[in-house]
Amino acid sequence: MSKTRHTRTVRTAAALALAGATVLLTALPASAHVTVQPSTVAANATDQTFAFRVPNEQDNANTVKVEIDFPTDHPIPSALVTPVPGWTDQIQTTKLATPIHTDDGDITEVVSQIVWTGGQITPNHYQDFTVDFGALPDGTDQVVFKALQTYSDGSVVRWIDVPKDGQPAPEHPAPVLHLTAAGASASPAAAPVSSAKPAAASASDSDSTARTLGIVGIVVGALGVAAAVLMGRRGRTPDGK
Repeated sequence: MSKTRHTRTVRTAAALALAGATVLLTALPASAHVTVQPSTVAANATDQTFAFRVPNEQDNANTVKVEIDFPTDHPIPSALVTPVPGWTDQIQTTKLATPIHTDDGDITEVVSQIVWTGGQITPNHYQDFTVDFGALPDGTDQVVFKALQTYSDGSVVRWIDVPKDGQPAPEHPAPVLHLTAAGASASPAAAPVSSAKPAAASASDSDSTARTLGIVGIVVGALGVAAAVLMGRRGRTPDGK
């Protein structure tokens, strides 16, 4: 193999490896946002247990506070919170201007916010905060929960942007629970989880896509380097040229 050809081969392999690394680096941030699990259920679902999944997206700070704001336009009447070791939870309520009429009587107060403090989510981990809703709201096909994530360095990430159909995904999307028509297929309920686990294990569709793209990037880079080495070896003569 000529010196010029060998140089071109090495440069090509380096470019492929760089492309693979770029794909991996751009894919990973897609997994680092607060979500509600499952994200889709039937409007008449009887199992109303959900987990707010909070990953730590910082390298040098811990998540020390999580606030989940509940909507008041399509309110959730009540909530029960699963204890999370090391964390203290507090449920805030608000009075409704117009009571909700039910067979068991009028509901005048609903959940407005749940706050978790006292614990820590370290880098490369996430925490599930599990909540059982008293009932799902009527008259809507989605429930938007706005979340605030506070870090030990004092920074606050506001997950409050509402995704809109036909538009690019926002940088800080709010957790959204989609409600399907009665009898329609929906995602299985999320099992309560109380221990921190690696953020890469998130089960959302966007997280799976990010992992897939990352793997593809690594494979492409590895193949490029391997090809360069192999071609270089084949082109060498006995005198090493």
